[in-house]
Amino acid sequence: MSAKKIVVFPGSFDPITTGHVDLVRRALPLFDEVIVAIGVNSQKQTLFPLEQRKAWIAEVFADERRVSVDVFEGLTVHFCQKVRAHYLLRGLRNASDFDYEKTISQLNQIVGENVETLFFISKPEFSHISSTIVREIIKGGGNAKPFLPKGVTY
Repeated sequence: MSAKKIVVFPGSFDPITTGHVDLVRRALPLFDEVIVAIGVNSQKQTLFPLEQRKAWIAEVFADERRVSVDVFEGLTVHFCQKVRAHYLLRGLRNASDFDYEKTISQLNQIVGENVETLFFISKPEFSHISSTIVREIIKGGGNAKPFLPKGVTY
């Protein structure tokens, strides 16, 4: 019997956006399990509490038993090793995302063993969406609902 194919999709998900959801749904046909992994960084200020972000992700993927949510601190590749994932999922919206993610991927190759990064190019309808922009819209009192999956309210 072959090992389960597990991919980790790391991020702060502050909040989870429709672009994140699209990446997870596109990864499902390729993997037995997708772990949406919320990275906790004590140096980073978040808008939404960790428990709220976990609840939103669980709600968004309640219909898909192969998607789970977890939390980690430290290096992403170490978390991958802990959960026996050999793949890391990252989304690319533009050239600057590529430059940043390429560097991180190359460092992960050195620091981690047997963890391959897979890049999914954002669909055009999601390429302008980022959690950072959504947070700014929310802080500014704007309507961020078009960028959030059903079930995510603020």
